[in-house]
Amino acid sequence: MSDIETVVVGAGVVGLAIARALSAKGQQVIVLERHARIGSETSSRNSEVIHAGLYYPTGSMRARLCVAGKEALYRFCAENGVTHTRIGKLLVATSEAELPKLEAIAANAAANGVTDLRRLTGEEAKAMEPELQCIAAYHSPSTGIIDSHDLMQALSGHISTNGGEIVLNASVDDIAARDDGFLLQVLSGGEVSTLSCRNLVLAGGLGATLLGRMLRYRDDYAVPQTYPARGHYFALGGKAPFQRLIYPMPVGAWLGIHLTIDTGGRTRFGPDIEWCNEVDYKFVEDEGRRRATFEREVRRYWPGLPGGALQPDTVGIRPKLYREGEPAADFTIHTAHDHGIPHLVALYGIESPGLTSSLAIADYVAERLE
Repeated sequence: MSDIETVVVGAGVVGLAIARALSAKGQQVIVLERHARIGSETSSRNSEVIHAGLYYPTGSMRARLCVAGKEALYRFCAENGVTHTRIGKLLVATSEAELPKLEAIAANAAANGVTDLRRLTGEEAKAMEPELQCIAAYHSPSTGIIDSHDLMQALSGHISTNGGEIVLNASVDDIAARDDGFLLQVLSGGEVSTLSCRNLVLAGGLGATLLGRMLRYRDDYAVPQTYPARGHYFALGGKAPFQRLIYPMPVGAWLGIHLTIDTGGRTRFGPDIEWCNEVDYKFVEDEGRRRATFEREVRRYWPGLPGGALQPDTVGIRPKLYREGEPAADFTIHTAHDHGIPHLVALYGIESPGLTSSLAIADYVAERLE
């Protein structure tokens, strides 16, 4: 007999959302988090944008779960008092060469079920945002911003109300599959203990590959490899003359240096992308070259950016399933159908739009565990 019905490893926004969904269905759930706080990795180091679902390939999990998750997230925020604003964004083309890409994104968004985009001329966009420089744009009114910490606290409250538990400073060091479930070795407070469960969900984000490799699978299955990618943000010293988010044309799988406004009214720019081999949140100025790159990219759509206005801010790291130069991979959520182990769901590469998609991802996982 197992100690607990279901263990979720990882207390980021996705792990918390999954634990909420499972506990709401009556499962006895424990969430194990290796850090001292919930959401201290990817979930608290991002743009905090509620994405509309414009960019992701039609039919992909990222597209489907983003569009469904967006509406679920707005409902959840309204019902639970989570700080958020349906602020809207402008997706802008700053040259004639970018117009085909702008229209391609709009067509892709429509195919994904995003029906509220509105085409703007450069003059119409400038009427909405006088400091903006572009020749055409699309307005996305269903793009929003959210306080991710508020969201995670609300999810934690639901888990507790449903009888679940979140255990911090609890690192999973080993996992063994048994006939009746799983046996976990957990390091906490300098001591190793064991915990058995019937169902196991691996939502470890940056540590997902390491967790997945603790188990043995059938010969034709390999745990997906995670490639960390750092992203630096600069904050604007002072208030920006923009009321909406501004996104330039993406470059490959990267969305470019975009302008975001958080729920406190602070303006940030980023993230850039820097492939790395380790998790390190130190901001690297690179002798001013990084700042110069940001200033150049931002001035493509905001030529009035004052000199010296950008201040180093946070660094986030995204768990990607592809290497530099490769096409973006879809969300990867593996069940027994994929790896052959019953009652195991493992999530890999849950980066953007993971925050937006979190409640839809949770429903998807809950359905498969049942």
